[in-house]
Amino acid sequence: MKHLISIRDLTKDSAVDLLDSAQRLSQVNQRTIKSLPALRGKTVVNLFYENSTRTRISFEIAAKRLSADVINFDAQSSSASKGESLKDTAQTLEALGAAAIIVRHPMSGAAHALANRGWVSASIINAGDGRHEHPTQALLDALTIRQLKMPGNDLAGIRVLIVGDIEHSRVARSNILLLSALGATVSVAGPSSLLPEGIEAMGAKVYKGFDEALDEKPDVVMMLRVQLERMQLDEAFSTRQYIANWSLDQPRLGHLSKEAVIMHPGPMNRGLEISNQAANDPRSAVLRQVENGLAVRMAVLHRALSGEDAD
Repeated sequence: MKHLISIRDLTKDSAVDLLDSAQRLSQVNQRTIKSLPALRGKTVVNLFYENSTRTRISFEIAAKRLSADVINFDAQSSSASKGESLKDTAQTLEALGAAAIIVRHPMSGAAHALANRGWVSASIINAGDGRHEHPTQALLDALTIRQLKMPGNDLAGIRVLIVGDIEHSRVARSNILLLSALGATVSVAGPSSLLPEGIEAMGAKVYKGFDEALDEKPDVVMMLRVQLERMQLDEAFSTRQYIANWSLDQPRLGHLSKEAVIMHPGPMNRGLEISNQAANDPRSAVLRQVENGLAVRMAVLHRALSGEDAD
């Protein structure tokens, strides 16, 4: 695996191999000395055109844990602010020695273009492109679910409900593809205005109401951030109505089983899509997701730059 652009780049077996590798690497993060020499001498660049906390920092730490050199690119303070193209920026970075470019970009397809148009020979890892995909987020979510619900190879029989702003969510798209491939039953629920056309064709069952979906007793409830910044100015959005119909609040917490898992990719809009009670509930796996993001990104970088699984 040289690039990771989409979950579609992975077979079920290769996805399971990555999860297994991430599980092993998670043990490294518990050691006193948290480093491996696997990528010593290689340079990894975080090429982020959008703001990020969890993804950018965990990729940076992941590369450093593997002994790579890391460069963080800030679009606002770079020549991109002067009009330099993605192609020219990537070629500049490769000329400076980048072996891997981790790209986040507001345009869907940006990572695919870098990997497939012959602009650079570096490994390209998609850290989120527009509304398209966010494959490492899906991998860390799958690892989290597997640890908590199915400590085996796949997720056969697990019922996952994804709730909220599906329309603008690259996380939802990657999770539907990966979790379904691993055997989970994936459902989505959200306002009709925030449900994209064709979502059922990706393998997800659609519910028109949150409470109706909760009646099916999902094993995992994954709440999504309402992405107000991606909505058009003329799109009608009522915060009060959204909270009433789609927030994981105290009453809805009572409908979850004691063994249910609550997830959120972050950042959370507390008080909007998720209440403080839900975010702080003992069933919340939000911080475990963050922790697993480090191990997953170590596994992806190791595979992309060495061609091998980490032992």
